Amino acid sequence: MKNVLVVDDDRVTRHLLQSVLEKAGYSVTTAGDGNEALERVRRTGAVDPDLILLDVWMPGMSGLDVFDHLRDEGLQPRVVVMTSDDTPETLLSALKGQALHFMAKPIEPGALIEAVEQALSKDAALGIEVVSSRPDWVELIVPCTREAAARIEGFLTHLDTDLTPAVRESVGYAFRELLLNAIEWGGKLDPDRKVRIAYLRAKRMLLYRIADPGPGFRLEDLSHAAITHEGDPMEHMKAREEKGLRPGGFGLMLVEAKVDELLYNEARNEVVFVKYLDPNQKLQG
Repeated sequence: MKNVLVVDDDRVTRHLLQSVLEKAGYSVTTAGDGNEALERVRRTGAVDPDLILLDVWMPGMSGLDVFDHLRDEGLQPRVVVMTSDDTPETLLSALKGQALHFMAKPIEPGALIEAVEQALSKDAALGIEVVSSRPDWVELIVPCTREAAARIEGFLTHLDTDLTPAVRESVGYAFRELLLNAIEWGGKLDPDRKVRIAYLRAKRMLLYRIADPGPGFRLEDLSHAAITHEGDPMEHMKAREEKGLRPGGFGLMLVEAKVDELLYNEARNEVVFVKYLDPNQKLQG
C-alpha cells in the first residue's frame, strides 16, 4: 500500500484529502505545517512517504521552503503541489523544485486521485531540467515520455490563466499536438532522449519552440496526414487504412488553423508557433 503525506495548514482540507485518499486505498499521514512535514520525512527517509501533497502558503515555513530544505538535505520524495496561488513565480518555483504536478485549489476528488496515480507511476519521477524559469521566458529539457508531456502541459497551461478561453484552448491544443509529435516521432518514446521546449511571453504575442532529437521529416512523406492533401483532406484516410493506423491525421492541419504563425527549421525537427495577443493585454509578472 502506497503512503501519502498530506501537508496543509487547514485542518478541514487535510481531513477531506485524507478521507478521499483512504477510500481510494492509500495509507495517509498528515502534517499541519512545513516544519512538521520535514520532521516526518527526515524520520522516514526519501522513499517513505511515497508521495507528498504539499500546500504552498503555510505559516512559518512555506511549501517552497520545504522544497529547498529537502533538496539541501539530499531528500527527493515525489511531490504534488497544491495552492490557490497560480502566479507564474509560484508555478515555476514548484517546477524548479521538481514537483510532479500542480493542483489549483479547491481540489476535486477525481482530479486528486488522477494526479496521485500519475505522480506514483514509474516514469513520473524522470527529471525535467529547468534551463530558465523567468515568467516571460521558460526553457525546459524534457524526457521523451507521455508522462513528462502531460506534466509540462499542466504547468505551462497555468501560466496563461489571464488569456481568454479561446486563446488558451488554441495554444493548448497546438502545444500538446506538437509536443506529442516531438516525443513520439522524434524521440521514439525513449526516456533517455530529450525534447527542448521554450515558452516566451511578450506583450503582444506568445511563442513556443519545440526541438526534438530526431532526424526530422519531409512533409511529402506524411501521406497519412490531412495536411499533405489540401485539395482533399479526406484522402489521407485511405493511406491510414493501408498502413493500419487508427482514424485521425488532422493534428497538423488543426494546429495551422489555431495559431498565427507556424515555422519549421530545414530538417523539420524543430518547430516554432506564435499566437498574437490583444495589444491591450498586460504581461503577467
